[in-house]
Amino acid sequence: MDTGESKLVDRTKQFALRVIYLVQSLPSSATSRVTGNQLLRSGTSVGANYRSARRARSRAEFCAKLGIVEEELDESLYWIELLVESKIMTQKRVDDLIHEGDEILRMIVASIVTVRKRKD
Repeated sequence: MDTGESKLVDRTKQFALRVIYLVQSLPSSATSRVTGNQLLRSGTSVGANYRSARRARSRAEFCAKLGIVEEELDESLYWIELLVESKIMTQKRVDDLIHEGDEILRMIVASIVTVRKRKD
């Protein structure tokens, strides 16, 4: 396994764990539960889908699965934004998680672009 891929496997798993801890820290309210459940679903699927992409059987399948990772990560960032904008969570509490999500998202998009440009 490539070192970059290994690091991304670890980073996506750590992202999922951080999402889990964030959701566990949410206050007990209907809004927090619904938003938290959405975040939990999308945030934990990032790493799972990345691992699945690494086992793709073709370039097309790899790109399609990375596209799912991109969507789930973007959705996770959306739910985090809603938590902040609804004043359920402070911006300071989630800044590092947003930054990490943005970095991973940029890497995934760059990977998709690179793979689509290759001619084999």
